[in-house]
Amino acid sequence: MNDAIRHLDERFSTLRALARTQRPPKGWVRAIRDAFGMTTTQFAKRLGVSQPRITKLEKAEVDGTITLHTLQRAAEALGCRVVYALVPEKPLAETMRERAEHIAERQSNAIEHTMRLEDQTVRDKNAGPHLREQIIAELLRRPARLWDEK
Repeated sequence: MNDAIRHLDERFSTLRALARTQRPPKGWVRAIRDAFGMTTTQFAKRLGVSQPRITKLEKAEVDGTITLHTLQRAAEALGCRVVYALVPEKPLAETMRERAEHIAERQSNAIEHTMRLEDQTVRDKNAGPHLREQIIAELLRRPARLWDEK
């Protein structure tokens, strides 16, 4: 595993719990604004926009159509920060290993099938797993090959 993957996996491990946090039903902007007791008119004034724009902004957050720029401006007006991250469901190293195993399984099965068709059976029972491990190791040495196909 390379250092970049190890470093990212360490950083992501602290974010995984946060990534499971559900957005409030009416959005973070509305939840924080309501918690402050701030009206849409007051918030609009802080942002320098019209009151109807606040309603549209909050709806856009709920709909998932808000831009990062707009969300950042709204957060700043509420004394907050936008924290943007893509948090993998599982460690990157694990995802890469699973992908390599999947490809290695397909490739080794194809090789074994071809050998059977040519009546070249392998007598060593450990040959299949050994071949798969070799393919996995090669794929992990050159990870760009993991993503050549779907």
